[in-house]
Amino acid sequence: MSWFSRLKNGLRKSSGKLVEGIGRALNLGRLDATSLEALEDALIEADLGPAVAAKLVEGLRARKLPADTPSIEVRRILASEISQILAPVAKTWAPDPTRRPHVVLVVGVNGSGKTTTIGKIASTLKAEGKSVMLAAGDTFRAAAVRQLEIWGERTGVPVVTSREGADPAALAFEALEKARAAGSDVLLIDTAGRLHNKADLMDELKKIVRVLKKLDASAPHDTILVLDATIGQNAIQQVETFKSMVDVGALVVTKLDGSAKGGVLVAIANRFATPTVLIGVGEGIDDLRAFDAQSFSKGLLDLDA
Repeated sequence: MSWFSRLKNGLRKSSGKLVEGIGRALNLGRLDATSLEALEDALIEADLGPAVAAKLVEGLRARKLPADTPSIEVRRILASEISQILAPVAKTWAPDPTRRPHVVLVVGVNGSGKTTTIGKIASTLKAEGKSVMLAAGDTFRAAAVRQLEIWGERTGVPVVTSREGADPAALAFEALEKARAAGSDVLLIDTAGRLHNKADLMDELKKIVRVLKKLDASAPHDTILVLDATIGQNAIQQVETFKSMVDVGALVVTKLDGSAKGGVLVAIANRFATPTVLIGVGEGIDDLRAFDAQSFSKGLLDLDA
């Protein structure tokens, strides 16, 4: 199965909800003010958010389409407009070869898919011939540490761990020392995500950054926020929260296959300038891929490539 086919299949819950809503709006008989209002509601219900929904419907209104414009044509127009919203944030991510190691801090709430994302990135980098080291910085959850160790075993990548409850910043410092000594190309650092106590988490993340800079003033070179698509509009709040804590430079959106709320990615792109670099549509290693605006837009509207 091609990547687009897997992406489209992974977005089936989201596209099904959106296409059904569009069809219901246009089944009112004519593409007029009433049907456009119903279409705007359908876009909001599909988690694209009020601002994006209003922008898209205004674009349709400005086109002055014939009243009998078929649903498939409306979907093609919407896909094109959504692609334009997404294009500015659809960026590829790759480690900087001049930095050894290129230090990546991975943040996000518990359950968002951080550890799995780190494992998949490590697997991809290893397949490209890069040397990778992982740091199990969520020292408060033994399960998170073990999960990262399993990924390390699976990919043949070393994992730096410490005792449960150890200082995450100290672990990050140790991991960077080891990665430098080993000549690793990339160091991926997992972190905790206990948002119920934002102040503690903020202090913890800031301390990790501060301690890393003692060894490398430019580290971390990337901070990636992992978001779970199943939470819908709450993902916007998570972006705001983590951006207030650390310098989030890129987003990864996971679990798009388990949600009918994939449209939130469009709302996030419209609200923030932060690049979306990877999206996940399944559990397999190959189900986390670079984000492409056009492919995503067509998949979201259930259109062919």
